[in-house]
Amino acid sequence: MTDNELNALINLLEDPDEVVFVAVKDQILSMGSDVIPALENVWENTFNNILQGRIEDIIHTIQMEQVKAELLLWVETGGNDLLAGTLLISRYQYPDLDTEQVRKQIELIKRDVWLEINPNLTAYEKVKVINHILFDVYNFSGNTSNYHAPQNSFINNVLESKRGNPLLLSIVYSVIAQGLNIPIYGVNLPEHFILAYRDEYAIQQEGEDEAILFYINPFSRGAVFSRREIDTFLKQLKLEPNRIFYESCPNIDIVSRQVRNLVHSYEKLGYPNKVSDLKELLAILTGHIR
Repeated sequence: MTDNELNALINLLEDPDEVVFVAVKDQILSMGSDVIPALENVWENTFNNILQGRIEDIIHTIQMEQVKAELLLWVETGGNDLLAGTLLISRYQYPDLDTEQVRKQIELIKRDVWLEINPNLTAYEKVKVINHILFDVYNFSGNTSNYHAPQNSFINNVLESKRGNPLLLSIVYSVIAQGLNIPIYGVNLPEHFILAYRDEYAIQQEGEDEAILFYINPFSRGAVFSRREIDTFLKQLKLEPNRIFYESCPNIDIVSRQVRNLVHSYEKLGYPNKVSDLKELLAILTGHIR
């Protein structure tokens, strides 16, 4: 199809005949993301509000389907790359996000930590180094003044503003640590997200509790604490202790929690379309694909 033919097809989207519109829309959708530049070109050169609205809807549908397909692949292949998973959620909101640039930002922070780390440091000393780089050098902190804002749940925004919620600060922290072979992983604590420093030398038998040296709270500048503090926290919430509140969780669970946080944020802001989209992504992550 030539550019002129494609532009003519796109312009048919303004046809008042619903049958024609649906047929044209389906044909354009079948072309996938390759058609987006042509759609954007027509959008920029028309003053027809109906046509612009329909083009916006089609572009969003194409981009949403692409994110869903890539998220499903990430889940089916084990969700081993936490950064890849959280970047996919960012791409829902920012389709043109330069993910390589985000990875470079992470690598820069990781390099600065690496320069201060040596094999003779204890686990606690390694955490002190990470804390110094993240919270003193880069000035990351918890966004306490606008806690539920959606931007706290997108890693590109957090890296830019240096502000985030407990989950996203924990994701940044753990991605950097694991990239340096430091065994720090997320813990799905209710009402708060924290990190655990695994005992890398412990031999865990089947059915035994995971060997954890201590816990880390990135939202409180990397404060280190013990299991006892989790016990106290659960009592305050009137919850019974459960292994999942003390042990590390899979990356898929972490990204699922990220999406749930966004659902909550957009519900509070009154964006039902975004809530619906995000619930579709959550269905993929939880194995209830629609």
